Amino acid sequence: MDNISIENWEGKSDSAFRKEQFRFERVRNAYEAKKNYIKTLLISKGFNSFDYNLFLRALKKEELLEVWIKKEKDLTYQLLTTYDFCKNSGQLGPKRMEGDGQIPEGFYHISHFNPKSNFLLSLKLNYPNDSDKILSDPINPGSNIYVHGGCQTKGCIPLTNDKIQELYLLAMEAKKEGEKIPIHIFPTKKFRENLNKDSEHFPFWENLKTVFDDFEENRKLSFIAVESDGRYKIKVRD
Repeated sequence: MDNISIENWEGKSDSAFRKEQFRFERVRNAYEAKKNYIKTLLISKGFNSFDYNLFLRALKKEELLEVWIKKEKDLTYQLLTTYDFCKNSGQLGPKRMEGDGQIPEGFYHISHFNPKSNFLLSLKLNYPNDSDKILSDPINPGSNIYVHGGCQTKGCIPLTNDKIQELYLLAMEAKKEGEKIPIHIFPTKKFRENLNKDSEHFPFWENLKTVFDDFEENRKLSFIAVESDGRYKIKVRD
């Protein structure tokens, strides 16, 4: 690790996805502004290339987005960095319908990179997922949930323009054909201390906690299935 430096950074061949992203001025500008910082950050964790797997975990009460990373050959993730929410939205609890102002809670992945966002750059979540489609409003559960720039939100996670440049590039470099970048969103890191046991959402939170605890213990991502009642269930570990 001591021998890793920006000078001996290993390059990677451009994928079609990466080439397409660099067609956009905002991505090129972000890369010029942040490439050395990102490489230095990765070097500090023992990485000498953009060959890594990325996992994002958001904590609503703490207003934090955690960025976890691992090498392809490694079994476990390590924490790379954290980003503060610039602004929060709604209450603790899942998103269940359009216009409720809620940031979703559950297990998602990045479904779209938007280099022409109204908020500089943005990463779209696959909300509603299979669980949301069962448990949320059947006609209008809501949509268009992003992690984005700026400092405005009605159910999204804004990080400021400066920080979305970093995260967008980290995600862009991690993107591999046929693979998904997961993002888990939890109400809090301290379920017992911060959540009301009398809340209608408490059974749902207990369900989320099984996945939270599994990652806390193992630092590995498991395959998460959705039952017919909308509950999540850990099936097989990757």
